[in-house]
Amino acid sequence: MKTQKQPARTKRFPQAFWIGVFTFATALVAVPLAGHGLWPQNSSSQIPAAVNRIPDNNQAHDINGQQDQKQNLEAANAERKRQIADDSEKLLKLATDLKSEIDKTSKDTLSINVIRKAEAIEKLARDVKQKMKLSVGGN
Repeated sequence: MKTQKQPARTKRFPQAFWIGVFTFATALVAVPLAGHGLWPQNSSSQIPAAVNRIPDNNQAHDINGQQDQKQNLEAANAERKRQIADDSEKLLKLATDLKSEIDKTSKDTLSINVIRKAEAIEKLARDVKQKMKLSVGGN
């Protein structure tokens, strides 16, 4: 006669038991950590007081002055760029006028008018070059 071996029965705990054990273990770890300051209890205490401070009248005036200065610098740069564009258009017109006058003259002669236009072009070109180098406010 063969004897059949019965499988060993292991006692299984219900799922609710394991959830309770996990919750208890988590509480055992979390409570001491919170008490020792490893978890912040009040987040505003970690922010420096200077960050939350409302600016006084002098600081507010300085902030407004900086904003006004920035706007003025931006306006000055925009005006400078507009002047460069206008001067460049004048330069192009003068150069085309000079070319047409040079084409009308003979090969060996230049009129005083042509020389004056060339000098005006040279002066305007230097002015445009100087304006291009400048930048108000260090941009």
